[in-house]
Amino acid sequence: MNVIMTALDVEHAAVLEHLEDVRPHRHPSGTVFDVGVVAGHPRHSVALVLTGPGTTAAATLTERANAVFGPAAMVFVGVAGSLRDTLAIGDVVVATKIYSYQGGRSDKDEFLVRPSAWSVSHRLEQEARRLRRGDAWYSLLSGGVEGAPPAVHFDPIAVGDVVLDSRTSELAQRLRTSYNDAVAVEMEGSGFAHAAHLGNQVHAMAVRGISDHADGRKAKADRAGGQRLAARNAAAFAIALITALESDDGVRVGEEPPPATPVVHNTNTARDNAHVGQQIGVNFGSSRRFR
Repeated sequence: MNVIMTALDVEHAAVLEHLEDVRPHRHPSGTVFDVGVVAGHPRHSVALVLTGPGTTAAATLTERANAVFGPAAMVFVGVAGSLRDTLAIGDVVVATKIYSYQGGRSDKDEFLVRPSAWSVSHRLEQEARRLRRGDAWYSLLSGGVEGAPPAVHFDPIAVGDVVLDSRTSELAQRLRTSYNDAVAVEMEGSGFAHAAHLGNQVHAMAVRGISDHADGRKAKADRAGGQRLAARNAAAFAIALITALESDDGVRVGEEPPPATPVVHNTNTARDNAHVGQQIGVNFGSSRRFR
């Protein structure tokens, strides 16, 4: 079992397109998870949940999903604003590091940054990089690829409970000077990463599609379909990653299931004056006769 988390309806719908045999799993606290299997991969089950925007909700439901399902991996799938002009709308960012940028100390004339950061699961990053080296994951893009295929970037992202839509605001300048390696900004990843880290360090990764350039034109990009395209691409890459991992029965993609252990029924019969001291059902070692 793996868990995929989303914050927005458009992100949730993009992942749901890849699942079948979906049924609701209702948590006593009211959270409803959509549990199904990846289409065409019946041995890969997924629990999908909609968190709503913000780090607090993401952290709470990450902890809840981890406690309920004990997943092998957790992936947060969603959209993000680009902090680089070189990233195109629809490109996918795999977050190698997640910064929580709102921590700091505010003095009279300056803000001293005190960030928290979490690195991606090494295991998931390795599998994701293998996916990027080929183009097989493009087959999961609903509607196919029109024009240049989406690029996949492995870079840090910055996270806070703020919708950033400016390249000149105080926050934009702080991100540029103090988080200069971050290529995208979003609103849930730090809560998700922190809860995953505290949850026995479950394997976790954030996969984000670029929906706008955080430059004052977000509304225009959204109207042009930027969110739908970004959510579609991020969901397709995340599903490809899930199916590249071991299935629920421990079998990796492309491998055959292990042969079933034979069941041996053994009957010992005593003859004459012999005595049966032990009845053995299945013996994987050797038998010795003791005097």
